[in-house]
Amino acid sequence: MTTTSTVERPRDALRADPVASIPRNRQTNDFAALAREVKDAGLMDRRAGSYVLRTAILGVALVGALAAMILLGDSMWQLGLAAVFGVLFTQLAFLSHDSAHQQVFANGRRNEWFSRFVGNLGVGLSYGWWSRKHGRHHSSPNTIGRDGDIATGALVFVPGENEGRTGFMGWITRRQGWLFFPLLTLFAFSLHFHAVHTIATDSRVKHRVAEGTLIAVRLIGFPALAIMVMGPGLGIAFLAVQLVVFGVYMGGSFAPNHKGMPLIPKDSKVDFLRRQVMTSRNIRGGLPMEWAMGGLNYQIEHHLFPRMPSMNLRKVRPIVRRFCAEREIPYTETGLIESYGIVIRYLHRVGLGYSDPMECPLMAQYRAR
Repeated sequence: MTTTSTVERPRDALRADPVASIPRNRQTNDFAALAREVKDAGLMDRRAGSYVLRTAILGVALVGALAAMILLGDSMWQLGLAAVFGVLFTQLAFLSHDSAHQQVFANGRRNEWFSRFVGNLGVGLSYGWWSRKHGRHHSSPNTIGRDGDIATGALVFVPGENEGRTGFMGWITRRQGWLFFPLLTLFAFSLHFHAVHTIATDSRVKHRVAEGTLIAVRLIGFPALAIMVMGPGLGIAFLAVQLVVFGVYMGGSFAPNHKGMPLIPKDSKVDFLRRQVMTSRNIRGGLPMEWAMGGLNYQIEHHLFPRMPSMNLRKVRPIVRRFCAEREIPYTETGLIESYGIVIRYLHRVGLGYSDPMECPLMAQYRAR
C-alpha cells in the first residue's frame, strides 16, 4: 500500500470543518469523495434537539445527585454516590468535548462558551488547556513529536523513549502494561492539575478570569460541600472515590481509541484520510457502548468528521467502512476488553524495550525509505 499525499489538518483542528475548503488534487480525492457523500446524506447537520435532551438529562441527574448528597449526610452510602458523581462528571466531559468540536450550536462562540461552562464548572477541566491539547491530537494523531497524547510522561508510548529511564520511573516503565489501570486511578488528579496550572500560568488562554472563576467554584466548592455535609473523614473518602472513578472512566474511554495503533514518524507524508483511519480504533458494542463512551467508540468516524454530532457517528460508520474497504484502507474495530488487552500488551512491550511492539506494514515502509 502506498500513501504519498501531504495534506495536514488546519491549525485549529477543533473548529475547522474538513468537509469545507478541501483542496482538489490527486492526494485528497479520496477524502473529498467521502466528505461529499457524507454531507449529501445530511449527516453533518446539527442535532440541537438531541443535545438539549442530553443536557437536560445530565442536569437533572446532577441536581438529583447533589440533593441525595445533602440528604444522606454522614452515611456510608455516600461512597456509592461518589461513584455516581464520577460517572456524571465524565458524561459532562463528553458533552463539553462535543461542544468544543462545534457539534452543538451553529455559532462557534456559543459552542466555545457552552464547552467552557460545562468543562470548567461541571467537570473541573480548563477549556483553554484541553482544546489546544486536543486540537493538536486531532491534527496529528499518533504522530511522534506532534501528538501530545503519546508524549512520554508517566507512561512511554514511543519505542526507544524508555531508554535512560532509571530509578522509580524506570521501574514503572518496565511494568507499565500491568500498571496501566492502577495509574488511571491518578488520572483525575493529573487532569485537574494541568487545567489549573494552565489557567494560572499561560497568558494565551482566552477569558482566563472566567475560566479561573468557574474552575475555582468547581474544584473548591464541591470538595467544601462534601466535607461540610459528611465531615472530614467521610468527605475525603467520598472525594477519593469520586476522583478514582472519574479518572478510570475518562482514561478507560480515551485510551482504547489510539493506544497500540500504528505510530507515524514526525516527517512522514500521509494523507488525511489514511492518517486518521489507520491510527484510530473503533469499539464495538452498539448503543450501550455509544452511551458509555459518549460516541467516542466511533473514533474513526469522529476523527474524519470532528464536527459531526456524536449521535450521527453510528449512521456514518457503514459509509466509512465500505469506503475504506473499496480502497483497501485498514479499518480497525474491536471489543472493549480486546482493546484493553491490545493496549496493555503494547505498553508492556514498549516498556521492556521492544523496538517494534506492533508490526505495521505501512510504518515499516516509511522506515525503509
